[in-house]
Amino acid sequence: MKTAATAPADAPASAISAASSTAPRPPAPVAPASHSGALPARHLLLAVAVVAVWGSNFPVIKIALNHLPPLLLATLRFALAALPALWLIRRPKARWRNLAAYGLLIGVGQFGLLFIAMTRFISPGLASLVIQIQVFFTVGLAMAMAGERVRAYQVLAMLLAVAGIALIGWHAVTDGASITPIGLVLILLAALSWAAGNIVSRSAGRVDAVGYMVWSSLFAVPPLLLLSLWLEGWPAIRAGVASADWATWAAVLWQAVGNTLFGYAAWAWLLARHPAASVTPMALLVPIFGMGTSALWLGESLPGWKIVAALLVMGGLTVNVLWPRLQARWRAARD
Repeated sequence: MKTAATAPADAPASAISAASSTAPRPPAPVAPASHSGALPARHLLLAVAVVAVWGSNFPVIKIALNHLPPLLLATLRFALAALPALWLIRRPKARWRNLAAYGLLIGVGQFGLLFIAMTRFISPGLASLVIQIQVFFTVGLAMAMAGERVRAYQVLAMLLAVAGIALIGWHAVTDGASITPIGLVLILLAALSWAAGNIVSRSAGRVDAVGYMVWSSLFAVPPLLLLSLWLEGWPAIRAGVASADWATWAAVLWQAVGNTLFGYAAWAWLLARHPAASVTPMALLVPIFGMGTSALWLGESLPGWKIVAALLVMGGLTVNVLWPRLQARWRAARD
């Protein structure tokens, strides 16, 4: 499976799976490899800024959820990402049904479930970490569809990540302070939806990442709005909007402008000028920023078990991302 030049998601997430062997987001044109492979200082700072925005978005989500119902927040996020950008960004060369499928999977599946989980079932820092398991869901789905066998380094990477998730799951059952069993299940389902969205975006081919995200967001808004009206109800929506302060609306705006438009545009700009192998490993910093900013801004605790779980999950992600490249360098050096 080839590496795609894409952005995360929120996330998020996201871009870690772009650094893996599967495509998490619609790929931007990949630039020819530079001579050194290293990013210039300004471009490196831009890449760090993007992953910092993506990681710190998790406590920002929590700030918005203090007043707004989760499905309403998701509706507003995708509505603002689509409008008025629809009038400024050309529709990507992807089929309407592909855009619709991606919008539903990412809008309703990933972010709808993520926001519900973050209301009271999981802390923002842990959410930023656990959702990255989508990398392995994406790899598994892609391999199942392509009939490829799992490689040894991927088994090692999955075992490390699963050990980290198992540790988190143990504390979800025995502790329940930072995460509950419901929260863990919701985040894993969100990660699975993200992974399915990755497969859909991969089938779109090489399209503009920003345009793909903007136009697919259009298809996320109607079902999210209907679900919000049905499950949350008009009284809760009206009360949430009425109680929202400037910080809430700034957090909502940040979801669309900072996290989506700036993040995707900057990431695509970097990928158009540098090899994916030089850019995408930076996305491994997303959970670090997520857990760090949650601790600094929201006072989320970082006990030893969280650190160990993070090291295990991040270790699995690192092996999955970097091992093929290190192996290629070793072979090139021997030849």
